[in-house]
Amino acid sequence: MSDKEKMTENQDKRRENTAQEEHESRSGDMDQPEGQTAESSAGESPGEKNEDSGEESPEKAAGKKKDASRKFFKKQSAEEKALERAETAEQKLAEMQDRYIRLSAEFDNYRKRTMKEKMDLQRAANEDILTHLLGVKDDFERAMESVQTAKDVEAVKAGVDLIYNKFAAFFTQHGVQEIEAMGKEFDTDVHEAVTKIKVDDAKQKGKVVDVIEKGYTLKEKVIRFSKVVIGE
Repeated sequence: MSDKEKMTENQDKRRENTAQEEHESRSGDMDQPEGQTAESSAGESPGEKNEDSGEESPEKAAGKKKDASRKFFKKQSAEEKALERAETAEQKLAEMQDRYIRLSAEFDNYRKRTMKEKMDLQRAANEDILTHLLGVKDDFERAMESVQTAKDVEAVKAGVDLIYNKFAAFFTQHGVQEIEAMGKEFDTDVHEAVTKIKVDDAKQKGKVVDVIEKGYTLKEKVIRFSKVVIGE
C-alpha cells in the first residue's frame, strides 16, 4: 500500500471518530431534563440544588425564623393591649361604683335634711298658729268669767263680737277665706249638695237656697266644701 493510500485511510478513520463523538454528544444532551443543558446544570446554585433534593436553603430558613419571631411579638403586643384595655375598664368601673356610692350617700343625706327642714317648718307654722289661738282662748276665758257676774247683756254681746272679729281677722291674715254660697249658682267645685227642696220662685231653681255648713279656702285651695241646699 502506497503512502497516499495510507493517508487517505487515516483521514477516513478520523472522520468516523469525529462523527461518532458528535453522535454521542447529541445523545447525552437528549438524556438531560427538558429545558436543561449540561452548562445550565453546571451553573446551578447550591440553594437550587438543595430545593431539588428536598433540603431547605439557609436564606429561606432565616426568613421563616424572622416571620415566626414577628408573629410572636405581634401576638404578645396584642395580648398586652388587651390586658391594658381590661385594666382601664376595671378602673373606670371602680370609679363609677365609687361615684355611685357617693351620689347615693349625698342623696340620702339631702333627703333626710329636706325631711327635717320640712318638719321644722311645719312645727314653726303650727307654733305660730297656736300662739295666736292662745290669745283668742284667753279672750274667751275672760268673757266666760264676765258672763258669770255681768248684769249688762249688751256689754257681754259686745265682748263676744270683739272676740269673734279678732278670731276672723286671724284666719284672714293666714289666707283663709269664706266661700260665698247663699244665692249663688250651685258649683260642684266649691259646693256640696246636702239635699234639694222645691221653690216657688223659678229664679231660685239650681241655686243655693240655704247653707248648712260654711266652706273655706286657704290661698284659693278649698279646705272645706260648703254644705248647701239647692232649689228645684
